[in-house]
Amino acid sequence: MCLAIPMQITRLDGDTARATSRGIERDIDLMLVQDQALAVGDFVIVHVGYALQRLHPDDALETWRLLDEMDAAGDPDDGAPQGA
Repeated sequence: MCLAIPMQITRLDGDTARATSRGIERDIDLMLVQDQALAVGDFVIVHVGYALQRLHPDDALETWRLLDEMDAAGDPDDGAPQGA
């Protein structure tokens, strides 16, 4: 399964940015969002180090709410034998 995470831009530096999400900071590549005007404070959805698109802050928060909900529900495969 592939997962993209909402992150907030804290610094812009040409084609890269510094972004944070829940206390984790990463350098991200902005190559795929060159057509979008980004600013410090904007939220982007990030997959394997690449910003995929800008997000409205409400959408970023809703994504985190859903991820928290899934995490709280647990893994349905917990306890299942490996290879089952």
